[in-house]
Amino acid sequence: MKQWLSLATIAALAVTFSACSDSSSGDSSDVSFTGISTPSSITEKTTIRTSTSVTVGDEEQVIGFTKLMATNTLNNNETFGLVKDYEDMPITFADGTPYICNGTNSGVGSGLDYTSILQKNGSLYMVSQFECQIGALYMAELEQNKDTGVLSVKDDSLEFISQKAGFGGYVHCAGQRTPWESHLGSEEYEPNARAVLEDTNETTGLTGNKYYDEVAKYWGGDISKASPYYYGWTPEVIINAEGMAEYTKHYALGRMSHELSFVMPDKKTVYLSDDGTNVGFFMFKADKAEDLSSGTLYAAKWAQTSSVNGGSADISWIELGSATNAQIKAIVDPDGNVNTNDAPVFTDIFETADVTDGTCPTGFTSVNTSAYNECLKVKSGMDTAAAFLETRRYAAYKGATTEFRKEEGITYSPEHNKLFVAMSAIAYGMEDNGKKGSMETKYDIGGNNDIRLPYNACGAVYAMDLDKDYIATNMSAIITGEMITEDSDGNTCHLDGISNPDNVTMLEGTDLLFIGEDTSSHINNVIWSFNLETKELVRVLTTPLDAETTSPFWYKNINGYSYMTAVTQHPMEDVAGATAASKESSIGVLGPIKNIK
Repeated sequence: MKQWLSLATIAALAVTFSACSDSSSGDSSDVSFTGISTPSSITEKTTIRTSTSVTVGDEEQVIGFTKLMATNTLNNNETFGLVKDYEDMPITFADGTPYICNGTNSGVGSGLDYTSILQKNGSLYMVSQFECQIGALYMAELEQNKDTGVLSVKDDSLEFISQKAGFGGYVHCAGQRTPWESHLGSEEYEPNARAVLEDTNETTGLTGNKYYDEVAKYWGGDISKASPYYYGWTPEVIINAEGMAEYTKHYALGRMSHELSFVMPDKKTVYLSDDGTNVGFFMFKADKAEDLSSGTLYAAKWAQTSSVNGGSADISWIELGSATNAQIKAIVDPDGNVNTNDAPVFTDIFETADVTDGTCPTGFTSVNTSAYNECLKVKSGMDTAAAFLETRRYAAYKGATTEFRKEEGITYSPEHNKLFVAMSAIAYGMEDNGKKGSMETKYDIGGNNDIRLPYNACGAVYAMDLDKDYIATNMSAIITGEMITEDSDGNTCHLDGISNPDNVTMLEGTDLLFIGEDTSSHINNVIWSFNLETKELVRVLTTPLDAETTSPFWYKNINGYSYMTAVTQHPMEDVAGATAASKESSIGVLGPIKNIK
């Protein structure tokens, strides 16, 4: 097991880092980037800053950051980020302004999130998803300068991707370019179906859930057309031979707060992270390679072996069930008409009983999930519905671990045969009957209390060893952030370490793991490079104030050039006097880089 390196040692390292090692991890390209400092001036704090050069072997290359597109951009008579309804018509707010998904200050979500670059039909396509309560998907064609590798968006190529066949989109967060060159997305913060049933106002139909209530706008103002079971799935976009987008919602991958579905090299194994408090970690095994329409769903069980430096555990897998998209879609939408709500309700699937100090009446099972302690019993014949429509609750019901906190990005290193998972914070259910370091039973009572770790608000990244079938067998933290007393700028995690890791990506062929932050504990979010062998940690990108770093993803070979995508999400939203243009979420690429092996 690799040991965590102290921040004092990390800080003493040089501002360049190398991807080359003499370890047994396999042949790696010799790649090194220049590092950048913590932003200090107003200019540095309010702009995107990146590494300016990279050395591949003995060749130094000048690199930069190219912005491809920002929200509100007009192209092909479409507006990038405009949200549309169940008839694919633009939605407007009460004052008549268009519903543009562009940051939390709009009151409708976070803005542009994961963007993939797909190589299909001898062309390059960019598919982008938007993290608002009503999710939106867009595609555009990219052009690549053959002499320089510089990318740009082709004029008159932007297209809106309809999701009306799947009840519309919902809080699209992280994603992946699959091994078969498709865009695999996510629907985060799935509505709590029990709470929707119990909390719905009989007059307005609203529930008080800001995410779910917002979808009324998608349904023309009629929330009764919606069901909580319409949301919390994994969408996929495939570019067909005619260059058109084909959209599918994968019900067989289960319903949860999908942060990311990550497909392994066998093109059948998929790992699924679940973003929230008291959530699970899941694995899907497809029946056929490159086809996620049917397979078997599993949930992880954590058996702790250490509580030191973020902890470690052995991992086993509990089978939840097997199904096809068509089977589960038929449960969600029995009459096959996506515009009429005949979906089941929570009490069609589970019986409930009152819980007393973590115990349940005979015949009921006590669970503790994101809905906290409940007494549940699956109704006769409803195990498949429970497994796929109530995946987290059913996982806990079957004994799996549902104590993870804000489980975020996933990536894989073929050289090390390891899976990497970001945990934004070690808190709540991951503590031992705790809440931010204080005693609190709410997050463990009536559950397994499998994870028992010291509180760390700054989070960690975990590595998982895999067997020959790509099944994870253990999990241990390889780097953690360090909490500090708030400094004069408002930073509460050490500036020379990670803070609330979110998206992660490997530069294949090297030892370099890139870690993107979603934090308010660093004033400027950072994308770091962490060398798995030398433990060097270096800043390669910082965002403007208020912006998250989303969508870091390495594309090793696009016609001989390498790029890392990065989205700057909701920048400058709380900065007085900031221009409208400076507040636009945008997608860009770091690079281009030649000759990475």
